[in-house]
Amino acid sequence: MSAASTPSNAATPPATDHDQLRGFTSIARHHEAWRRRLIRLRADLALTDESASLDGIVHGPFAAAVQRETIRRMDRFLEGVQLYRRHPARRDFGEPDTVMEDGGSRLLDFRKFSDGATAGGPSANSTALLMIPSLVNRWQVLDITAERSFMRAMARAGIGSYLVDWSTPTGAERDFSATDYVLRLERMLDFLRRQGFTSIHIGGYCMGGLLALALAIRRQRDIASLLLLATPWDFHADRTGQALMMANLPFLSRLVAQAGELPVDALQTLFYSLDPWQVVRKFTRFAGLDQNSPAAREFVLLEDWLNEGAALPGPLALDCLLGWYGANTPAMGQWEIAGEKILPQQLLKPVLTIVPGQDRIVPPASARALAPGSPIAPPQAKGLELALGHIGMVVSGRAPQMLWQPITDWLHGSR
Repeated sequence: MSAASTPSNAATPPATDHDQLRGFTSIARHHEAWRRRLIRLRADLALTDESASLDGIVHGPFAAAVQRETIRRMDRFLEGVQLYRRHPARRDFGEPDTVMEDGGSRLLDFRKFSDGATAGGPSANSTALLMIPSLVNRWQVLDITAERSFMRAMARAGIGSYLVDWSTPTGAERDFSATDYVLRLERMLDFLRRQGFTSIHIGGYCMGGLLALALAIRRQRDIASLLLLATPWDFHADRTGQALMMANLPFLSRLVAQAGELPVDALQTLFYSLDPWQVVRKFTRFAGLDQNSPAAREFVLLEDWLNEGAALPGPLALDCLLGWYGANTPAMGQWEIAGEKILPQQLLKPVLTIVPGQDRIVPPASARALAPGSPIAPPQAKGLELALGHIGMVVSGRAPQMLWQPITDWLHGSR
């Protein structure tokens, strides 16, 4: 199918090989490495003489108690990993329609899940939302289950809800820069304008927020407002995260130069390094869940999503590493799309900047650069800070009340 074409029928995404996904690919390799490492450590502990002292200070009963508790926690973690890999949960609920394709990317239409609120096409004064996810992780986080779906919630609220599926870059897309992706978004915006919507809002989540902001500035005559969820902008605001990235920058730059992309495994390793024990905690908690419960099913589908990221094309990866993290080009007013500097102050449309205060992936201080009070924020920006994390803000049990409803109110009020 040619670029920017509209298919006559909804395309069905390829089935995921869950056995492979939950076994030895992507971050699942880390699960397996953990398992083997802990089995060896468990065996070493089992051979330890319980009466031996710990550095000559702690003796017998205490050392034995530590040993038993360590083994118990290891066993619980390993049990959680195995339960995840064997769990039968799959994405077996209805998928959105594909209404446009541009290269490997798709525009997904969620209106059929609207309970009739937007079914049948746009009407007078109708509202649409073009939602842009990160290029690193796939779109499913905004549609993790039928019940915990941000996109379906927007559709049920009477909003024409559309979501970008970036897919995996192949062929010429492996040489894409941020400019190439923003130009692709402009073609998707043009498609929605041709559908007759009178009020089109742009939304961006995480890295997708930077692309959404660039799109909004370049095409602000054609949009009603901008919605930013956990969008980083000042990459030097949190020195801890920046120091971690800068320490790995030489290696990552060489990796991109050799591979032509930033592989997903390298990205996942960086994310896990922000909180190395998170993987242990979450699988230990999972082992304690009723495996037939909705909570267990949601955990499995979310973990599948985490494990199925996509590589970043080489030019875009270098822009992120050297430009964003290295030179802080967005906050310094030096980030460019198609030769044009992207300056948030130039966006004269309403903006809602949502900052998850417990975010470990996008430091809150980085996202606050686009919120009211920042000297570089859009002049009509309003802010909403949530006591939630980066992923929890869109999928947790508190998301419908704390995020979905305020966004619905915002979209209906910003026509």
